[in-house]
Amino acid sequence: MDPHSSAQDVHRCDLCETAIVHSYCDFCHVNLCKPCIGDHISDGYDKHKIVQFQERRSTLIYPKCETHSQKNCKFQCKDCKNIFVCSSCMASEQHGRHKFVEVTEVFKTKKDNIIKDKQEFENHISPTYEEISRDFENQLANLDGGYEKLTTTMSKQGEQWHREIDAIINKMKTEISQIKVKHRDILQKHLNEIKQIQSLIKEALQTIRKIEKSTEVSSTIEYSSKIREFSKFPPKVQVSLPTFIPKPIDREKLYSLFGQITPLSTATEENVLSLHQPKTSVRELLDKPELFATIQTGYKELQSVTCLNEDRIWTCGETNDIKCFNMKGSLVRTFKIKSEELPNDVAVDSDGDLLYCDWTDRTVRIVKNGQIEELITLPEEWTPNSLCVTSTGDLLVTMFCDDETQSKVVRYSGSTEKQTIQFDDEGKPLYSGNDEIKYITENRNHDICVADYKAGAVVVVNQDGKLRWRYTGHPSVTKNEPFKPSGITADSQSRILTADNNHCIHILDQNGQFLRYIDNCDLKDPYGLCVDNNDNLFVCEFYKGNVKKIKYLK
Repeated sequence: MDPHSSAQDVHRCDLCETAIVHSYCDFCHVNLCKPCIGDHISDGYDKHKIVQFQERRSTLIYPKCETHSQKNCKFQCKDCKNIFVCSSCMASEQHGRHKFVEVTEVFKTKKDNIIKDKQEFENHISPTYEEISRDFENQLANLDGGYEKLTTTMSKQGEQWHREIDAIINKMKTEISQIKVKHRDILQKHLNEIKQIQSLIKEALQTIRKIEKSTEVSSTIEYSSKIREFSKFPPKVQVSLPTFIPKPIDREKLYSLFGQITPLSTATEENVLSLHQPKTSVRELLDKPELFATIQTGYKELQSVTCLNEDRIWTCGETNDIKCFNMKGSLVRTFKIKSEELPNDVAVDSDGDLLYCDWTDRTVRIVKNGQIEELITLPEEWTPNSLCVTSTGDLLVTMFCDDETQSKVVRYSGSTEKQTIQFDDEGKPLYSGNDEIKYITENRNHDICVADYKAGAVVVVNQDGKLRWRYTGHPSVTKNEPFKPSGITADSQSRILTADNNHCIHILDQNGQFLRYIDNCDLKDPYGLCVDNNDNLFVCEFYKGNVKKIKYLK
């Protein structure tokens, strides 16, 4: 049996490779049995450090002095840039009155630093790089699916255009058929008149031929010519066929009308791994946010807003109408939900389809091509509260039970439940149990953020549902009312924005640290929030029924 691969895995001598190890050379880092010790130190005992095997690597190996070859350097001269010195060097004129430090102290300090570095690598740096690597791997794995979804959306737009073009062609064909009927009627009318005259001419000609052959005096004398009557020919009627004048195809205009492909966008953020410093933002906060637009929605109580695209927003309030506005404040479209009650919340998925909560029948519904489809039906004791579409296309739904003792967040993939987030590691509820709306958003780092109005807190968990932090407001002499978050969203910089009934917006970093208020722009009773792809902020003013568009980043 090979002694180096035996099941007992005992340590063997590095010289003879058979005997069990007894000692260790702390200078050469060699395992030794008793008989082999003599052979190993035969070239000079002082060159080696023989210790018990259990005490291996415990002896410090000092550097040899370059000036006094027989001595080891056990000190460092602080005045000579920490060079190594021996006891003879310390007594020499070269180092007179210099300050020295024992190598053992420096060694211990360095060892402690090395152990800390090792822990930093093992606990923070290496896992973070693994996480970054997995993120890129996931992005690459989802790349084909994302682009396939993009081309599918484009194909759907093409199919819709084909349907519209076919409808236009069919309409024009119907118009042509109607013109053809009129054309036929005109020609038939004139043909009938000519046929009638031809019949009269035929009768006159027959009479003439009869008289021509007759010798009867009276009929010949009584004959009256009708040449003048029939010589007045009817006007020539020419009915022209209609023409189709095709308009020239402007490919550039057609391309822009069909849709728009947004350019590839790469957002870069500094990853600070071990120093635990805040991340440097790509876009900094404005010193004073700017009000860009105020959109009057007509709701007496406006509670939700979500961006459809760069130029459209969906809103919902105290009626069963969901309204779409453009940035000029014009009403583009109104959609009436099936129930007579107001929807709890609205959202838009990656295909641009509208989603809304209907608390009357405990459903989440989706509007596709103007048709309402039931996406999710909750169990009888649960009512949907608020919606968020994640970066991966999942749907997060906040909900509460009928007895108002429990609330939770459920993640859905399509109509399939994937995850439930309700309790922390100690089994305590994460969210207050009541029917107050709990707005929800997903941050860029995949954290799930909930504005819990009743609890007066923003509750943030990671994508696995583990509690990361709670934010319960920021002390300010100008904010008199308790912090009550009534809306929440996150921007491209992983900042979290939450509405407060103190007529302001709190801006937090991804770790829950307060950064700034937005308390200008004449905000009154801010409620639901959202940001568009350019990080413009849209704020619902609950009682005024206005949506305000605010720029807060440079």
